[in-house]
Amino acid sequence: MDTQNVKNTIFALASGSGKSGIAVFRISGPSAQTAYQILSKKPTPKPRQVTKARLYRPMSDEVLDDGLVIYFAAPASFTGEDVIELHIHGGMAVIAGLSEALNSINDVRLADAGEFTRRAFDNGKFDLTAAEGLADLINAETLAQKRQAQRQLRGELGAIYKEWRSRLIKATALFEAEIDFSDEDLPPGLIEEVSCEVLDINDEIIRHLDDKNQGEIVRNGFHIAIIGPPNAGKSSVLNRLSNREAAIVSEKAGTTRDVIEVRLELDGYPIILADTAGLREVDDEIESEGIRRAEERATKADLKLAVFDGASWPEMDRKTQTLVDDDTVVLINKSDLLKHKENSYPVVSSITGQGFENLLNILKTEVFKRCDVSASPALTRTRHRTALMECRTYLERFQAASETELKAEDLRMAARALGQITGQVNVEEVLDVIFGEFCIGK
Repeated sequence: MDTQNVKNTIFALASGSGKSGIAVFRISGPSAQTAYQILSKKPTPKPRQVTKARLYRPMSDEVLDDGLVIYFAAPASFTGEDVIELHIHGGMAVIAGLSEALNSINDVRLADAGEFTRRAFDNGKFDLTAAEGLADLINAETLAQKRQAQRQLRGELGAIYKEWRSRLIKATALFEAEIDFSDEDLPPGLIEEVSCEVLDINDEIIRHLDDKNQGEIVRNGFHIAIIGPPNAGKSSVLNRLSNREAAIVSEKAGTTRDVIEVRLELDGYPIILADTAGLREVDDEIESEGIRRAEERATKADLKLAVFDGASWPEMDRKTQTLVDDDTVVLINKSDLLKHKENSYPVVSSITGQGFENLLNILKTEVFKRCDVSASPALTRTRHRTALMECRTYLERFQAASETELKAEDLRMAARALGQITGQVNVEEVLDVIFGEFCIGK
């Protein structure tokens, strides 16, 4: 991000790119009103009132478009600066003409990616976790992702970290008092009380970290790996679940040699379904690599769907059986060939679709169990987790330290680690990464 130009007035197309019925341009900065007055040849309208406006090319009478304008006066705007929104027709020629006109005005330039949100952060409109929530909301593809992002944007996650940091700062102050006023009559038991408070915070952080990565799973997608022996019908199961012919189905063993991914939505949750190579002992170098990738995907998946051939049941091949654990749903395919009645595991037919409604309900239950977005706000990024683990390191060091000065320093560093999450300390090195996730115009 060009920090040297941060005081300039910026503009960008805030609506989607390409031809559309309506396009929205956003202008933010000290020259926003001036830019509008040059384009419209009229004074700025009253704040927060929708007004008709005819826009002209600067230094000429050529009409660019007729549209609507809304003025948001600083600091009561998204960025905290003067903001002008221009709602115009979404034709490519109109958009190009207005972009060119704005770019020709002194002290007005095209915004960098995420620069509007960066300015909102710099002006105290929200903290870093809320900014990340906004980025997630823009990119949300499912209902669960939207709900999680909205909670983070509202500040629910940041509030947890701010509360912990506030308690640590208070504890640090009390330790500083013990250092600076050791000769004074401080309340008895003060240090013990603070130590208990620090232990409580540490325990709360431990519980927060022990979330089975549910926030990251909702944000990035819940991974289900379909595993099993060759010809069990794994690819057919994938096609049935995704309602399309995503994988090649063949009676020839070894047809699937690489991982095939399909993205789908399961009651609002993002699912990444992966079909993998049949598990068996082979001499073929290419198929062997496919099997290695299948086993690797299985170990990294949030849930495994182990598919077995109904014609061979209850026999389970040893290679697949070694991967079956508590994070596995065992599925018997080819119900028409099943010779033994089965009550323990779900049974389906990829040809007729029999049993797939029950299978979907089972998968939903497993996903909901691991991704409960109705619970307290969850971690959504590795950045948060790393900072919290750093905080815990200092809190544990605090408990082991014997000198009051060392304990106070550990508390300061622990509070600083929490401040990195919300942006309450100098985190310049991470800002460009965070706001670079946004599109231009946001």
